[in-house]
Amino acid sequence: MELAEIRNELEKTAKTLADFRGSLDLENKEARMAELEDEMLHPDFWNDQDKAQKVISESNALKDQVNEFYQLNELYENLEVSYELVKEESDAELQAEMEEELGQLTERLNQYELQLLLSEEYDKNNAILELHPGAGGTESQDWGSMLLRMYTRWAEKKGFKVETLDYLPGDEAGIKSVTLAIKGHNAYGYLKAEKGVHRLVRISPFDASGRRHTSFVSCDVMPEFNDEIEIEIRTEDLRIDTYRASGAGGQHINKTESAVRITHIPTGIVVSCQTERSQIQNREHAMKMLKSKLYQKEIEEKEKALAEIRGEQKEIGWGSQIRSYVFHPYSMVKDHRTGSESGNVQAVMDGDIDQFIDAYLRSRIL
Repeated sequence: MELAEIRNELEKTAKTLADFRGSLDLENKEARMAELEDEMLHPDFWNDQDKAQKVISESNALKDQVNEFYQLNELYENLEVSYELVKEESDAELQAEMEEELGQLTERLNQYELQLLLSEEYDKNNAILELHPGAGGTESQDWGSMLLRMYTRWAEKKGFKVETLDYLPGDEAGIKSVTLAIKGHNAYGYLKAEKGVHRLVRISPFDASGRRHTSFVSCDVMPEFNDEIEIEIRTEDLRIDTYRASGAGGQHINKTESAVRITHIPTGIVVSCQTERSQIQNREHAMKMLKSKLYQKEIEEKEKALAEIRGEQKEIGWGSQIRSYVFHPYSMVKDHRTGSESGNVQAVMDGDIDQFIDAYLRSRIL
């Protein structure tokens, strides 16, 4: 890399950091950090465990965001010093070291920008992710289990905790449906990029004739809520059924009717939970899921109304898939919303989906 190119990259880095500083409002963030520190020192802080965990989570997230900015700024300033030294007196070793550090700084800036994109109201929340295979029997149900594995692997790589809230196994293979709670900071912010229909094209292992099949699975993602929102749910609007748990996570509790299914009669929304041994705990989990679904429905109705006002047309259905995974006649995964694609299908199925999430999040601010 020529010195002129390095100078150009440093100027772009300086502008990026200035943009970050302008959007971060560091003064207010540091004031909020001080408030949270005072709150954590209060003798009654641990009396409310849930509230305490929220305070700690917010404090850690703010510290990470502010400290990372200052570290990035310090790295940039060090590179400016190195540039001036090389400019005054040629030093091939120092220049090579500077080029390497500049590449590392650029990558960290990209990751930091992605974190800043996760700033919508509930992005920081845990996520509830549901997979529902479409028509096609065993083929689609197997595709559902492949996506379940993909999202589990992705979450594990992120250091998120995955809980299976509900699991209905397929007749021969795969799943009929699954509901996961994916817990970690910004889990919903990332996973909202995955909401939609996922399409698979492959030679079916279940077809003796070796024909090519196309399968669809719908992925639904909602933020998990505790007490952040007020949603009125009337008891008379609910039908609550209990049944024996089955499938993954359910084998150890299927001797009693501990699993709970709640139907919200006015909307037809159905939620199920079988993850706990206790029917009471499963009911609590299911009510949280219902609250999340009702809130999500409100948001979608508002967005639909705004889209109609703006004259936007959005098709909803099996034909409006967000991503295609092609195993045959060639190997490729392509996101239809952003054009982002990968030829490494195996890596994607092993949970490497960050490039698609990244592209989607960035597309929302363009």
